[in-house]
Amino acid sequence: MSIFKSLALALALLGTAAFADQVALKDGHPDRYVVVKGDTLWDISARFLQSPWLWPEVWYVNPQIENPHLIYPGDIISLVYIDGKPQLRVQRGKGSFKLSPRARAERLDKAIPTIPIDAIQQFLTQPLVADDATLKAAAYVVSSADEHLIVGSGDRVYVRGITADQGNRYNVFRPGGPYTDPDSGEILGYEALFLGEADAQKFGDPATLKLTRTTREINIGDRVLPVTREDVYAYFTPHAPDTPIAGTIISVLDGVSQIGQFQIVVLNRGTREGVDVGTVFAIDQRGDLIVDQVRSDGARKSTVQLPDEEAGLLMVFRSFDKVSFGLVLKATSALHVGDRVRTP
Repeated sequence: MSIFKSLALALALLGTAAFADQVALKDGHPDRYVVVKGDTLWDISARFLQSPWLWPEVWYVNPQIENPHLIYPGDIISLVYIDGKPQLRVQRGKGSFKLSPRARAERLDKAIPTIPIDAIQQFLTQPLVADDATLKAAAYVVSSADEHLIVGSGDRVYVRGITADQGNRYNVFRPGGPYTDPDSGEILGYEALFLGEADAQKFGDPATLKLTRTTREINIGDRVLPVTREDVYAYFTPHAPDTPIAGTIISVLDGVSQIGQFQIVVLNRGTREGVDVGTVFAIDQRGDLIVDQVRSDGARKSTVQLPDEEAGLLMVFRSFDKVSFGLVLKATSALHVGDRVRTP
């Protein structure tokens, strides 16, 4: 899949030149770059800009050029200055043309190639978090249809609580632990551990579902939700929050202790705080609380809180009411659960 065929949507970030004066070029940036297979717009922008997610501010498009939104391997990206401000232009075939932001809604398979889509692809169509009411109301597996002790892809299961008006496609998940706000103690939701996908074969009480894909075995009591349009489609363009937002990394997927580039983290901020899909956050590594070796005297220990240090950047790709999921795009040092996020 060419990652450059969705430039139109990616160029829609922010939409105006309101922040053009704030865009800073990276030290040692090239004057030109030849696009190669496997590039992403984020990678290319990082060659020119200190903050790659601000690249739409320096791209412009000539609408008279046929298909000006497509960038291909072999194209030449050139840096020029217009009225003292940097601009990036593309040269292809018969000369050059400017690139400018243009908004256009696209399906998931044409999402902006700003980031490596394969890092989040499997999480775009799965339930990731559920509230208490959803868990209590969700349909559930009551038995294997073929008396299998271990149920997986290709097997059938009996499910209570689904009806024909919910459609034929379903996600199976297992309720996990709560996501808790570290500051207020509020339960923000519960982890929804994705187990697989199923198609309805026969409705009733119970209904019969055939498992079409599984990531682990299915057990009695696992929950079942219909696949909705919201699950299938996702639209996102990187942007800063409309208002300043600060939050905390409260979990990381896959159970690792240290967080690095292209890992997925959970934030204690969601749509109710104004976090939508595509929101970009800076990550601050939380400073340690250490013992002051100079002022401490015997049993009397004096402590000092070290300051937070900027250590990365992430972009939200799924947003729920009280939590959101982000992909770490930059990590200059090891990150951890408890580190802070803020408006970049």
